[in-house]
Amino acid sequence: MKKFILMSIAILANCLTGSACAYAIGADPLVGAGTMVAIGSVFGNLVPQGALGEGVYTEVWTGELVKYLRAGLEATWLDGIPDNSSIVANDVIHLVDVGVDPDVLINNTTYPIPLQALDDQDIAISLDKFQTKVTPITDDELYSISYDKMTRVKESHGNSIKDSKFMKAAHAMCANSHSAKTPVLATTGPRDPETGRRMLVPADLVRMKKAMDKLNVPTTGRRLVLCNDHVNDLLAVDQKFKEQYNIDRNNGVVGRLYGFDIYEFANNPVYTTAGVKKAVGATAETGEFQCSFAFYTQRVFKATGSTKMYYSPANTDPEYQRNKINFRHMFICMPKKQDAGVVMMSGYSAQEESPVIYDFESYNPSDHSEKWGEGKVAVLSQSEGKTTVIVLENTPVDGVDEFAGRKFVVDAVTPEAGTFYALKTTAGNSVGVDVKIILSANENIQEG
Repeated sequence: MKKFILMSIAILANCLTGSACAYAIGADPLVGAGTMVAIGSVFGNLVPQGALGEGVYTEVWTGELVKYLRAGLEATWLDGIPDNSSIVANDVIHLVDVGVDPDVLINNTTYPIPLQALDDQDIAISLDKFQTKVTPITDDELYSISYDKMTRVKESHGNSIKDSKFMKAAHAMCANSHSAKTPVLATTGPRDPETGRRMLVPADLVRMKKAMDKLNVPTTGRRLVLCNDHVNDLLAVDQKFKEQYNIDRNNGVVGRLYGFDIYEFANNPVYTTAGVKKAVGATAETGEFQCSFAFYTQRVFKATGSTKMYYSPANTDPEYQRNKINFRHMFICMPKKQDAGVVMMSGYSAQEESPVIYDFESYNPSDHSEKWGEGKVAVLSQSEGKTTVIVLENTPVDGVDEFAGRKFVVDAVTPEAGTFYALKTTAGNSVGVDVKIILSANENIQEG
């Protein structure tokens, strides 16, 4: 029964192939179908496994993997990037057809692949090869077109390819190091006592936006891909981000904030403490962390080439009688020009820094004519237009509350000496006291 089913499918496939070939050359499709069936019948035992009747199953498997990989791009940070797959020929794409600036390839560390300069100054680039590891598979699975039996192998190989191509694409999007056209910024938030990593704060995202503005990047089409660390940082401090993050957890889509369409990805490139991008898949050393990156969708491109299935039959493995299977997928994603992207690496402090301490005076907020006390404050954080402090010492006049040990906020990132600021609770409520920073002759305000 199994042989009959396989033979029927093979005949059907040969009919379809023969009809298509005949139609393409202007011949009668029925004649083409009959001819192909005859060829399969006469020479079926002479052709190698994987051709004619056998080959249809390879094509079905490959087709299913192609559909799986195509669906894997939907609603991800690669979705919506201009697709130039239609101009790929023999897994090669020409930069002149895509509009890629050849300077992009100078000092390129993501795709150190051979380039062939043509007479018209075009450059031909071979698409990147993503090949899965060889895995054993049973006869029933290999020769079946049952989608249930295909699922296990299709998904395991497909996920391996997707992970690799996304990781390579993220690496290509990020600059090798800082320059005027490829800013590499560092986070400025509080230090994580366990790792020494400076957390990402909303003010850092504003800095990324300003950097994109300075590069004259259009406001529509800006995309931000956050690493896991930076997502966790924002979840702890930004309520709007937290609300959007919980809307869609299926595809890494976060939402739109700070002028960016925001996504999360777990395999962003790693940067050294000196701000240099490490190789694809490199292990992070002490003080090194994954980055987040922003780009303009119209300044990058992607292209998909061939997908091919390879297998060796069980009869060539007399010891274990196993079929072996793997897939090769051709793909590339990279910038057209390196002038519309920003990287945010994590800052690092090996040791806890001593807090900045200032003297202050407190006054009646009505007219500042009545001094209520004096003391010392330590700066805890400076971001989002505010400075958070803790009062270390406070000597109030009679009738004024003692503030030592309490945290307060003033509306200034870098408070100016001699300027009065309304003291607020961390919830933003007025305390009813104005303060001003008092500096000695050789002391300067420090900016955090």
